[in-house]
Amino acid sequence: MFRALADPTRRSLLDELFEADGQTLTALGERFSMSRFGVMKHLKVLEEAGLVVTRRRGREKLHFLNPVPIRLVHDRWVSKYAEPWAASLSGLKTRLESSMEKMFEIYIRTTPEQLWEAITDPDIRSKYQFGMRQTSDWTPGSRYEMGGPGAPGLLGEGVNLEVEPPRRLVQSMVALWSDDVKNEGTSRVTWEIEPIGDSCRLTVTHDQLRDGANEELYGGWPMILSGLKTWLETGQLLTTPGSLLYGG
Repeated sequence: MFRALADPTRRSLLDELFEADGQTLTALGERFSMSRFGVMKHLKVLEEAGLVVTRRRGREKLHFLNPVPIRLVHDRWVSKYAEPWAASLSGLKTRLESSMEKMFEIYIRTTPEQLWEAITDPDIRSKYQFGMRQTSDWTPGSRYEMGGPGAPGLLGEGVNLEVEPPRRLVQSMVALWSDDVKNEGTSRVTWEIEPIGDSCRLTVTHDQLRDGANEELYGGWPMILSGLKTWLETGQLLTTPGSLLYGG
């Protein structure tokens, strides 16, 4: 990852995606005084480093900033020495973002079955998602609820739109954990699991967000996925600030 960030052009590409997520190669190329091929080569390096993820939409290939690898570095090193400063900068970043779609990608050394269990088992879920438990019968069209022993009430609810274990889970989501998010309406979260060798690539897409949606809706995903990876690979809890907020 650090080698990918060494080039100023690649850092500038990440800055462009930070300002406006989900851009095409053509749109990004218009901002740089180099050939389309040159921009494409830099994007390929960023993809290989996991800092950019892509998705096809018809004939277009869209590029999204993936903050999860940076969050992993933060959890291991930055939070030990400069958490207050890093938290302030992270808050500034989220306040500036207003995309209607967010994508997050992470590689975890586990099996699809174990990863699926970690996503759908309420006891395991509470170990990496702020102490929240998500309960459901996990059938298509069924309802789920999010709560926690330390929560004042229901934290969220929604419907399981697609349930295809152990590969794909699509859920609608209504956030209820604060007054600021209660009026945001319904968004959608898609979990996609792909086995890669002895690991799995997990892609989480949070979309159907209104333009300018409250950062509380999507800002916690890097910490959640970092905690999920830590738990599955080491059996340890990731106790970054707020990680067990509703654990009681």
